[in-house]
Amino acid sequence: MNDNNLEKIISLDEIDFARFWGSNNKNLDFIKILFPQTRIIVRGEMLKIIGNQNDITSFECLLQKLVTHFLQNGNLDEDAIMRIAEGSALPQSDGGEILVHGRNGLLVKARTPNQQRLVEACAKNDLVFAIGPAGTGKTYTAVALAVRALRSKEVRRIILTRPAVEAGENLGFLPGDLREKLDPYLQPLYDALRDMIPQQKLQSLWEEKTIEIAPLAFMRGRTLDNAFVILDEAQNATSAQIKMFLTRMGRNAKFIVTGDLTQIDLPRYQSSGLSHAISILEGISNISVIRLDNSDVIRHKLVTKIINAYERNPQQLNNEKPKEES
Repeated sequence: MNDNNLEKIISLDEIDFARFWGSNNKNLDFIKILFPQTRIIVRGEMLKIIGNQNDITSFECLLQKLVTHFLQNGNLDEDAIMRIAEGSALPQSDGGEILVHGRNGLLVKARTPNQQRLVEACAKNDLVFAIGPAGTGKTYTAVALAVRALRSKEVRRIILTRPAVEAGENLGFLPGDLREKLDPYLQPLYDALRDMIPQQKLQSLWEEKTIEIAPLAFMRGRTLDNAFVILDEAQNATSAQIKMFLTRMGRNAKFIVTGDLTQIDLPRYQSSGLSHAISILEGISNISVIRLDNSDVIRHKLVTKIINAYERNPQQLNNEKPKEES
């Protein structure tokens, strides 16, 4: 190696590097043409560049822009590479902004106007409430925003939490270790993450505590700095619990609270803290409340009809609320 040459190793573990480099490494070969005085060696997710300091710096700058484009749009081609290298404007992609390029080519983006409002509210506010019925994409969109923030290094970690109401926050009677006891209540969060992050990378992020999933009770006493934090199923939290959660907010933190006020599972003698929190916090600067409705339901087409039917006939649901124990 020439004495004037340096080596730099870069990891591309957060993207689908096979699609990033293109079919038969077509994109990689085109990038090499732009840096004729350097050697660029790719082995799986690892990249080594050998050259002088100026070329390495220029390459790293271009690579960062290309990765950002790929994560936002889910694709990369020679035209985009050349435009980015020249600093030219790129044509806008159709169908709305892509939040996350997920597994198996999945493109995660806002699919309804209210979901787009949630995305925009999160960009402008540090605390966002997303309220709406089942199937409206509240949790999924929130998780996508969290994954995007982590990938773009806006935050250092993701924390996802839910109240374990069905177990009364007392999980001792369930079999298995703590992770196994909690899994049934946190499964929707796992499912969303698995859509967006390769399994091996996700496992590594869990082990490193970069992504943490825990019951709401475990948030007490903590200060959550440099984190994207989601409280899911917040309708099943009491006012005291929601206050406790919201006051965990630290520096450079983004909080999203999701909930469905039509599906409260608390005992009759406990009231949901979600509606109370919205009533006293809505209108405060840097806090936004986004209300999704049946038009945002993106599950099976029958889900909207089912929700509407139950809304027209709520009496039986009300009668099934558990009685207060004597």
